[in-house]
Amino acid sequence: MEVVYELKSVCKAFDKHVVYQDMSLVISAGETLTVIGGSGMGKSVCLKLMLGLLHAESGAVLFKGDEVSALDYHGQRELRRRVAMVFQGGALFDSMTIMENVGYALREHTSMSDSEIAERAWECLEMVGLGADRAILTRMPASLSGGMRKRVAIARSIAVRPEVIFYDEPTTGLDPSNIRRIDEMIRKLQRELGVTSVVVTHDMPTAFSVSDRIAMLYDRKFPFVGTPEDFKHHAVTEVRNFVQGRISDGAQR
Repeated sequence: MEVVYELKSVCKAFDKHVVYQDMSLVISAGETLTVIGGSGMGKSVCLKLMLGLLHAESGAVLFKGDEVSALDYHGQRELRRRVAMVFQGGALFDSMTIMENVGYALREHTSMSDSEIAERAWECLEMVGLGADRAILTRMPASLSGGMRKRVAIARSIAVRPEVIFYDEPTTGLDPSNIRRIDEMIRKLQRELGVTSVVVTHDMPTAFSVSDRIAMLYDRKFPFVGTPEDFKHHAVTEVRNFVQGRISDGAQR
């Protein structure tokens, strides 16, 4: 299977705080890999390293064989077109309409006309279940619910037809029905668009629902990587305690 991302012996620290020490991870084309681990351990740092927003002190972060940190301006720009990010809070522009938000990357990366951008924005909104009323294109983010804003953020991420989508805590702050909706959306887009997905979450029900494989961050690396079924029946105490604790937390929501 084609390797999309390979992280090899990565070391990353912020001053004296070591986040990764000799960390390695492989992500294959078309899979959904979920990164789990305790709060503040550096799960989101992994995404930022792969996007080139942060650089490792040593080791290599490769996207389809190319070292991310060595890309020039044009290479970085192309990487951001091929790899989309859905930020934890959605990161929509409050001063822009929904159409302008979804179409933002199209203006940055394509020569599409205003009418073409509007049609593509509408198409993406339909894919995330917001196509019942075309009037949503002219609405502002503040007028939408939290779940709807998350779906608009996902629509924006797929507008330029990326090969990879990163989801940073996609279900944080949502009620159970919206969590299920976002989980279904992640699976749907992977299936229909053939994208590779990397999901950072502390929510084990989401991890079990969307993942082909799960990677658990522990002791500054990913020593535990396997299928959801592997994690449900893992023999290692640290994994079992984390998984069972997070499932209990989810049951209390």
